[in-house]
Amino acid sequence: MSEYTGIAVCFVFAAGITGAMVFLGSTLGKKNPTPVKMSPFECGKDPFALPMGRLAIKFYLTAILFILFDVELVFLYPWAVIFRDLGFLGLAEMGIFLGILMVGFVYGWANGALDWK
Repeated sequence: MSEYTGIAVCFVFAAGITGAMVFLGSTLGKKNPTPVKMSPFECGKDPFALPMGRLAIKFYLTAILFILFDVELVFLYPWAVIFRDLGFLGLAEMGIFLGILMVGFVYGWANGALDWK
C-alpha cells in the first residue's frame, strides 16, 4: 500500500491546487459584465439565431463510442505487451473485456450511431 502513497498525495495536491485556482479566480477576479461580454459569440460573428430544440442523440452516441474504443486501446496495448506471460487466463480475461465492449458497440449500432445522415 505504501507504493500508492505518492500517487495519492499527487492527486490530493492536484485537486487542492485546482480548487484553489478556481476559488481564487471566482472571488478575486474582476467582474464587469457588459452587454458585449454577455452576448453570444460565434467565431467572431453574431449568431444567426439562438439554438432551439434538442441536439440529435447521434452526437452523444458518437462521443460515447469514441470514448469506448479509446479506453479499449488504453487497456489493450499493455495487455499485448505482456501477453505471453499471462497465458490462457490473460486471454480469457481479455475476451471477457472485449465482449463487454462489444455490447456497447452493438448498442450504439442498434441506435443508429454509425448511420450518419
